[in-house]
Amino acid sequence: MNTQPKGAPQSKGSGSAKAVDSERSSRPSPKPRIRVLIADDHGVVREGLVSMIRRNKADMTVVGEAGTGREAVELWNEHRPDVTLLDLRMPELDGVDVIKEIRATDEKARIIILTTFDGDEDIYRAIQAGAKGYLLKDVPREALMDSIRRVHAGETSVPVHLVAKLADRVRGETLSKREIEVLKLMSQGKSNKEIASALFISEGTVKSHGKAIFAKMNVTSRTEAVADAARRGLLRL
Repeated sequence: MNTQPKGAPQSKGSGSAKAVDSERSSRPSPKPRIRVLIADDHGVVREGLVSMIRRNKADMTVVGEAGTGREAVELWNEHRPDVTLLDLRMPELDGVDVIKEIRATDEKARIIILTTFDGDEDIYRAIQAGAKGYLLKDVPREALMDSIRRVHAGETSVPVHLVAKLADRVRGETLSKREIEVLKLMSQGKSNKEIASALFISEGTVKSHGKAIFAKMNVTSRTEAVADAARRGLLRL
């Protein structure tokens, strides 16, 4: 016999409570945000990148900011970010050396070079060191955010026009270590005699290296060789 008074509200059964709990547990938990480390020696650039990433707070967060290459390595070791945005030209430790040091700890580290330098040698050195992306600082905001997501997902991100430069570098003739040394001294305005003395080689050997440099770079003068080398990232003037 039902002893519940007529008109009294019906109590909810345990089955209804279980259904609510089941619905809650079936809801997908929010994805963890991509943890980003920013490394650039210009404070204004760092501030801009932090502001840009914070607009995407739903899936990204900044875990650290580094102003030198050495600080970038230290902060990476401290925070172990998912993705690092790294400038190529950094004080204390060059961007390529930063990549090498980080990847010596974790070869799966995801690093994107974000720079103003688009020389084929710059791109080649960065990718060879293990960078997963290479972008120029004039990249549109959404393209940068997309690159961070892609690299985090295990993909690479290099714009087509930079891939073409990289391909040219791979196909082209490479200057030897000695030829680069000679070229650096040429950029300082040293004569063949002075270069020979500095490198402990004969003046004739310096001339031979000079001819090889001109041929490989398809130039006809020291000035042209130095300018082209600086543009490509072989020299820093």
